[in-house]
Amino acid sequence: MPVARKARSYRGAVFLLLFLPVITLATEVRRFEGETMGSTWSVNAVLPDGANDTAIRNGIQAEVDRVVAQMSTYEAESDLSSFNRAPAGTWQTLPPEFYTVLSYALSLAKDSGGAYDPTVGPLVNLWGFGPDKHPHEAPDPSTVEAARARVGWSRIRLDDATHRAFQPGGIYVDLSSVAKGFGVDQVARFLDRSGIRAYLVEVGGELRGKGRKPDGSPWHVGIERPGAAAGAVDDPDELQRVIALTDKAIATSGDYRHFFESGGRFYSHHIDPRTGYPVAHRVASVSILADDCMHADSMGTTMTVLGPEQGMAYAKAHHVAVMFILYGKDGCFEERMSPAFAAALKQASP
Repeated sequence: MPVARKARSYRGAVFLLLFLPVITLATEVRRFEGETMGSTWSVNAVLPDGANDTAIRNGIQAEVDRVVAQMSTYEAESDLSSFNRAPAGTWQTLPPEFYTVLSYALSLAKDSGGAYDPTVGPLVNLWGFGPDKHPHEAPDPSTVEAARARVGWSRIRLDDATHRAFQPGGIYVDLSSVAKGFGVDQVARFLDRSGIRAYLVEVGGELRGKGRKPDGSPWHVGIERPGAAAGAVDDPDELQRVIALTDKAIATSGDYRHFFESGGRFYSHHIDPRTGYPVAHRVASVSILADDCMHADSMGTTMTVLGPEQGMAYAKAHHVAVMFILYGKDGCFEERMSPAFAAALKQASP
């Protein structure tokens, strides 16, 4: 199980979604584990009689491998990398899964006024958070503007009939804020097809649960409190919230995964596509509850970019279940949740 780590400031702390309580390898429940997307995946599942453990594990791995093969910017031969390299003015045929995710990402970009933008890749790379590894340092304004000129979700056109996308030239799509959640959903769909009716899927800390354990209890997950002590992940006092995750997905987004300091300033890996710069507001983490993890994952990024005021207004207007944890005074944290999150939390209390 992952653990939190102490950092020089709370901005470096890890906020994880954790399994509570730890599920043992009882005969009623199987636990499967593997690696993907630079992280790990795990599945706790109640298997039907006659289920083949090896086939289940291989099937799970195949689902996440397919997402990587289609949508990774870190794989030079992925379908996404091929699209990003495609000549200007060409139409590219995309695999069904890639097309589905890109289509959704573009619709969210439009709906959020560009706060979410899958073409933010040039800025992500410029600030040192993409696949091209280079020392983190704040770029000069002219370089930021040059990269920002390549960003613009509306420049991509789609053809639903043929599953093609238009590469206008210079567009670099980055789906890291949605592909992991989609991967969780793909695993869930595989488990459904396999006749499994109760499971908890986790990929890199993002989860989706269905059904209940054999004893009738729900799958419990926790949102770790910012600044929790290292090695204290099993201590309820170190958790911000504990939720019974039944037929829901949850994702947490924050400034804890990737950041750097330059010139005495802190720079988050969350880039605002509208300005070209990392977000600078008080958001420590954002947790989203949704029906599926693709929406939870991408909405976490959207809320983080919008910030607590604009984000909460958007959440209320669109019935988004979001909880913000904000940096406060004297090392304290402030919790704000939308009406939809408060209602879901009440229903999902353990």
